Amino acid sequence: MSNNPINCQNCEKSIVGEFRFCPNCGQKTNDELTLGVLFYNTISNYLSFDAKFLRSFAPLMFKPGYLAKAFVQGKRSRYLHPGNMYLFVSVIFFFLFSFVINDWSKDADELNKRIAEADVVENSESQRKRDSINNIKVLNALKRNQNLIGMSDEELARTDSIMRSQKLGGIKTSWGFNKSKVDSLVNVGAPEDVIYKEMGMSEDAGYFERQIYKGSLNIAKGSGFGKIIKRMFDAVPVAMFILLPLFALLLKLFYFRRGRYSYHLVFSFYFFSFLFTVFAMLLGIGRIFPAFPAWISWLIVFSTFLYFYLALFHFYQRHWFTTLLKSGVITFIFLLTIIPTAFGILFVFGLANA
Repeated sequence: MSNNPINCQNCEKSIVGEFRFCPNCGQKTNDELTLGVLFYNTISNYLSFDAKFLRSFAPLMFKPGYLAKAFVQGKRSRYLHPGNMYLFVSVIFFFLFSFVINDWSKDADELNKRIAEADVVENSESQRKRDSINNIKVLNALKRNQNLIGMSDEELARTDSIMRSQKLGGIKTSWGFNKSKVDSLVNVGAPEDVIYKEMGMSEDAGYFERQIYKGSLNIAKGSGFGKIIKRMFDAVPVAMFILLPLFALLLKLFYFRRGRYSYHLVFSFYFFSFLFTVFAMLLGIGRIFPAFPAWISWLIVFSTFLYFYLALFHFYQRHWFTTLLKSGVITFIFLLTIIPTAFGILFVFGLANA
């Protein structure tokens, strides 16, 4: 063995002895730049990722809680890292989901256009009184000629109920401002501030209020609903990075003696990866086979609750009944409080940026 020291090309540390790899940084001591060296790391990293994903896929889908348990026990080289798994699967899911969002956006814009072009209901007390008087006149005429037109008492009562609850004659809408005047201002190219003030924006409106009125104006023009949906979708990945840690916090609260917060975060990464995988598969099947039975899709969706219970049972290793109760309460809290709050914020975000 040679005692002549050499310097590592990467970390520049002195190396004494014959080493193929630097003991400080791990790079080859004689690493000449060739095509093989240029592409070696890329290819090896890809193949390593691919192999780990394939080894991790079956346990993720069919052995609830196994990957998280193996990871916290120190078995971290064979299977894909929970963060990498989550990012990889979520990218695929959101890519497939984008096609659904485009369809929803088109349908929403069509509905928005119909609403914007619909007859406007005058939002005033005098108009409501006129509508009430007209309804009474129509009903009185029907009563006087009830026998002539062959209308039963039940049919007359039902007609009365409909006229009291609906505006007849197609889609009608009521705006919180004078839409005709706003449309006129839009047609003549009036400045946005003038239009917003006509709609009711305050004089000292801040950025957020202005964005709300901007979104409302787009809805009045007939193009806001689709933009809201797209903006909400753009914010969903960010929201998931908030929901996932909150989900892990819920687990920590219910299993506060079962490890550090990071342990619960590992479980959450793998569980959300499972959810995204299932939903991505359903989206893919729906695009390829539009006639795929809906009841099977719903059955698969509801099976995720069973998966969650089994994952908790295997990961935390508590009594089956205790686990059943905790899984139900955690699901209830997450679905009925945290998720609606998050998506309510997303809706406001979408409206403000429509």
